[in-house]
Amino acid sequence: MTPVPPRPAPKPGRVRVYRALYDYEARTNDEMSFSEGDLLYVSDRGPNNDWLSATCGGRKGLVPANYVVSENVAELSNPLHEAARRGNVLFLKDCISNQNKLGDTPLHAASWRGHKDCVQLLVDNGANLWIRNRDQKLPIDVSKDVEIANMLDKAMKRDTRNEECENEYESGSDNEL
Repeated sequence: MTPVPPRPAPKPGRVRVYRALYDYEARTNDEMSFSEGDLLYVSDRGPNNDWLSATCGGRKGLVPANYVVSENVAELSNPLHEAARRGNVLFLKDCISNQNKLGDTPLHAASWRGHKDCVQLLVDNGANLWIRNRDQKLPIDVSKDVEIANMLDKAMKRDTRNEECENEYESGSDNEL
């Protein structure tokens, strides 16, 4: 009997929706706990075919592929539209702070490219200012534009979401503005 080929990876920018078949308790910091019936949003494969990188209820982590329904899976070509249509605020927030393969968020991209209006829109709508990419850089660290850096600096000082990051930022340990 020939082995079943792995499921194709979702196209970039698309999200697959899975339903949890069983409860699962995370065993490592990289894994995510979930309950039977939860909807899991998958935009990336995990380290191998046995794991998926998913978000659920504002949490993110690896989930075992054999704990989720793999047939009749919905693929969302416009995840932001779908989240808005369903009134799923947590998933909308996940989308605006979603990381690509380099660990960059939309805020990293807008900051690096100098798109002030996009940076402002993302900040005003709750984009996470404290997410570091794979190079351990915050969105403010990749900004080449002084005005954007100042905008992000002010927003970071107002943001109390992550006090530990804020204290590190204010101490100036990694930043040279």
